[in-house]
Amino acid sequence: MGATPLADKPLTDRLLRSWVRCRRRAWLDRHANPDDRLYTAHRTLQLDDQQRSFVALLPGKPGHGLAACERGDTGVVGVRLRGVLLDDSALKGSALEAHPPLLERVKGSSRWGDFAYRPVIARQGRRLTREHRLQLALAGRLLVEFQGGPVPDGLAVAGSGRRLERERLPLGNSLNRQLDDSLLRLSADLNRPDPPALVADRRKCTLCSWRGLCNDVASQEGHLSEVSGIGAKRREMLQDIGINSLQALAAANPKELGGQLKRFGDQHAAMAAPLVAQARVQRDGVVERLDALPALPELRNAPGVLLYDIESDPDARDDFLHGFVRLPNDGVHSWDLTRATYHPLLVLQEHGEKRCWQRIQRFLATYPDWPVLHYGETESLALLNMAKRQGVSDQELQALRERLVDVHARLRAHWQLPLSSYGLKAVAGWRGFKWGQSGVDGARALLWWRQWRGEGVLARGSSHTLRWILAYNRDDGLATWAVAQWLLSGDQRLD
Repeated sequence: MGATPLADKPLTDRLLRSWVRCRRRAWLDRHANPDDRLYTAHRTLQLDDQQRSFVALLPGKPGHGLAACERGDTGVVGVRLRGVLLDDSALKGSALEAHPPLLERVKGSSRWGDFAYRPVIARQGRRLTREHRLQLALAGRLLVEFQGGPVPDGLAVAGSGRRLERERLPLGNSLNRQLDDSLLRLSADLNRPDPPALVADRRKCTLCSWRGLCNDVASQEGHLSEVSGIGAKRREMLQDIGINSLQALAAANPKELGGQLKRFGDQHAAMAAPLVAQARVQRDGVVERLDALPALPELRNAPGVLLYDIESDPDARDDFLHGFVRLPNDGVHSWDLTRATYHPLLVLQEHGEKRCWQRIQRFLATYPDWPVLHYGETESLALLNMAKRQGVSDQELQALRERLVDVHARLRAHWQLPLSSYGLKAVAGWRGFKWGQSGVDGARALLWWRQWRGEGVLARGSSHTLRWILAYNRDDGLATWAVAQWLLSGDQRLD
């Protein structure tokens, strides 16, 4: 997978955006086979957020292209900006290109009259990042020549409706120097014969369309990020003391490693033995029990369990679906999945949280002695915080807290698995569980939800999308049980 000379191709805002996120990603955008990309719903969700922000910013529908600029429309989309670097740097003469998502009319002067335009982007997250700043800087630089007038600032917007936030970014000399430096380094990376190394912290790789290619490389190289529990900071510490791969970590002496890591802090020294053990089970493909205590003692005499999973829109702080799978255990048909039933509680924000809490409370009261199993802390935090906001008593809150059983936490406390991730999809898939819909995740479910609600760029909802969400949520509940059942079988071997 070597690079070919592509000097005639422009440096674009898309490549720059990719490069800021991951140098390797930009190289793959330019040189790799597009057929190797994997679909991710995050880009579609970002476009939907962008459109909502722009609708809130503008008084009407934006115009399109150069004709809209000549008319002086308030907002303009569909403009392609091109230019050439004219400075004395190593990139002099290089072609540049940007596709600003929106141009906003402002006071000023341009070739079209006593008005001008500035670039606008939709910001994800709570603050402007380097990615946002460089994107606006590149668009602003090319816009100067396009409109024949200065572009002193750009605008970043976030949110929608009355929640719309506006942040003006001055496009001064300091930012332009940063842009020049970034373009120079981007060009150098694009002209490499082979892609840059994998990033140190690969947790965000799940959002990237090239994740399949990079996951294969990480596995083949024994990249330290493949060891569960190692992020960018801990990887740097290990490399600093000469451990550069999963295999090297697995071969390390835990006591000696703890002594070496102690200079970074006692908490890192304490992690030496667990990290070595994790690397070894991954290297050897075995499972290791950490203690002789039952992982799920609550299930020993339980009349049944409720498997609980939430689907959410985090940006809107909206838990729109609380799904329960009811699985009885009557002693005769012990944990028979054919007797499981699915109970979705769909929540519309306009109905209010009080109504949602009352429905959940009634459902849980129907099965008072049944543990509520979930995977990860999201569900327990959401439910307990809702209960607090609804003013339940301390006694009721404690009773609810005691019913909630985090299967993920129990798994990590009692077992080490030969997996790079202890996420639900990784562990349940390892146990042989298969989701009914391939390639679906929480982001895809959120995409379907927005489609069903019929808002923004996704305003084409149908009953099919709601059925897909419910099927995915039900499968997440059953996947939670696949892991719990494995833990339960291990508990029974202890008896």
